[in-house]
Amino acid sequence: MKNVFRNVRRYIRLYWKFVQFSVMSQMEYRINFITAFLVETAYLLIKLLYASVPYRAGTDINGWSPDAILLYIGVFTMMSGFYSGLFYSNFTSLPDKIRTGSLDVLMTKPVSLQFMVTLRQFELGYTVPNVIGGGIMTGVGWQRLGLPFNFETVGGFSVLLGCGVLTAYSVFLLPQLLAFWIIRTNGVTELSNSIFETNYVPMAVYSNLIQRIGLFVLPVFVICNFPPMFILGKMETGLVVWAFLAPLWLLAIIRLIWQFALRDYTSASQ
Repeated sequence: MKNVFRNVRRYIRLYWKFVQFSVMSQMEYRINFITAFLVETAYLLIKLLYASVPYRAGTDINGWSPDAILLYIGVFTMMSGFYSGLFYSNFTSLPDKIRTGSLDVLMTKPVSLQFMVTLRQFELGYTVPNVIGGGIMTGVGWQRLGLPFNFETVGGFSVLLGCGVLTAYSVFLLPQLLAFWIIRTNGVTELSNSIFETNYVPMAVYSNLIQRIGLFVLPVFVICNFPPMFILGKMETGLVVWAFLAPLWLLAIIRLIWQFALRDYTSASQ
């Protein structure tokens, strides 16, 4: 057990070093950072315009009031920031690492290769505006709905956000692993982006069949729907259990596929 905790602390310290190095690297090219920040801010304004539509219409959408929609869009915006900042550039750079042989260098490091490849880059310019803007929208929606703000609701909401982040990691890393067997994954990346964008609206607007697929087959709806559903009192016990099980079995599948892919991996330098 002591070794487990020691390894956890080791990887936390290593990840913090990754974050520091990434931020310092981005500050060396501040124009790129500022551009990314402004682009994400522009997208944030578009999401705010989208959030205003239910208020102008003045009607509920499948049981979601305008304030609940604002709460949901806030969560979606925060998740967009986490996904873009923590994972996206790491995932999409995997094919280049395999094709150019730079993956070989990382294989020599005395840490998990999956950890190095999938978490090495942190994009501050993509994360900050979305997480801050999404947090403000979530807070405003929460306050307007008059929902309780206590340890139970905040704690449950935060835990489900974490489950959503882990689910996003697995769901969107999975298609990129095809890079071990095919040369280009541009089409896969575009498909992944389209799948993520199904979270633009609550899953309640989709048919029952689509909801079941998005919950239990490819659990993309777990990412953004469960945190607001929890504080709105829309989470059944089975869904609460699934919120924890979905990222666990997805992480296990990702690990198995990763190990299988490495067994068949042939260095580009050979």
